Amino acid sequence: MKPSEVASMLECCVDVKMPACIWGSPGIGKSDVVRQTGLKLQRRVIDVRASLLDAVDLRGIPSIQNGRTTWCTPDFLPDGTGGPSILFLDELNRAPTMVQNALLQLTLDRKLGEYSLPGNCEVVAACNEAGHGGGIQKMPQAQMNRFEHIEMEHDTDDWSRWAVQNGMEPAVIAFVRFRPELLNQFSLKDRAFPTPRSWSFVSKITAKKPGNGIEHALYRGAVGTAAADEYSAFLRMFRELPNIDAILLSPGTAAIPTQPATIFAVVSALSRRVTFANIARIFQYFARLPQEYGVFGVQDAVRRDDNLKSTPDFTRWAIDNAGVTF
Repeated sequence: MKPSEVASMLECCVDVKMPACIWGSPGIGKSDVVRQTGLKLQRRVIDVRASLLDAVDLRGIPSIQNGRTTWCTPDFLPDGTGGPSILFLDELNRAPTMVQNALLQLTLDRKLGEYSLPGNCEVVAACNEAGHGGGIQKMPQAQMNRFEHIEMEHDTDDWSRWAVQNGMEPAVIAFVRFRPELLNQFSLKDRAFPTPRSWSFVSKITAKKPGNGIEHALYRGAVGTAAADEYSAFLRMFRELPNIDAILLSPGTAAIPTQPATIFAVVSALSRRVTFANIARIFQYFARLPQEYGVFGVQDAVRRDDNLKSTPDFTRWAIDNAGVTF
């Protein structure tokens, strides 16, 4: 399932009080989907890294009261204060088997010894697929049967929507659209490889514009040599684009690039500039492009500012391009 579908499934699971577990490769954005779901549902996300715990950490420290042993509940477990919440058990299948066993009762029965999970808290977990790095522990079948399992895959359009809304660099968004197969390429043999997470690192580096010849080395350290080489070449072209202001001055006659990479770059740069004042001019230029590029430009513009949908120019464009979704 793509991330937007995973988010909808999580909302359903939380609503019906059913524990859910998201499966996918590292860096694909599982944690981000949980946090965004919590934000949408107005639930605090309590992030517990199961892989860092020992079984005793969950039960708490024993104490003697009136001659009987009681357990002091750890403070990272919710106590019901602070409003509705999600207890997020991240990297669950990297946790030792004893920790996973300790979570069996908490996941379904909502109890852990003397502790009870508050009624306003629901359980969500995330796991890495087998074969995606070391340290993965086999999850007991009894634990597996306590979850609704959701398999998550990367999706370029979903990622582009997220990237625009979170202010990622236009060059990175344009490059991933041009080379979508490089959005996620998990590797067991390379230290660095492309993932949605590592492209966010590249965006931060691009915005910083480091000098002294280290820029490409930083890209290589984030997404690996092959992807960094392609991105660096694309970035050089992106930084030498046709003058965007000239396009805005004469959208009906400004030159249309012939190379797909350049078209993606121009569209990404223009979509970042759309305002109520210039939307008619930019949409006029988009209309002269092959349809798929114009669609990308309009989608990015309204994802950045949803109010643009209320303009007559967008309405006319939507009528001419019926069937396009946002």
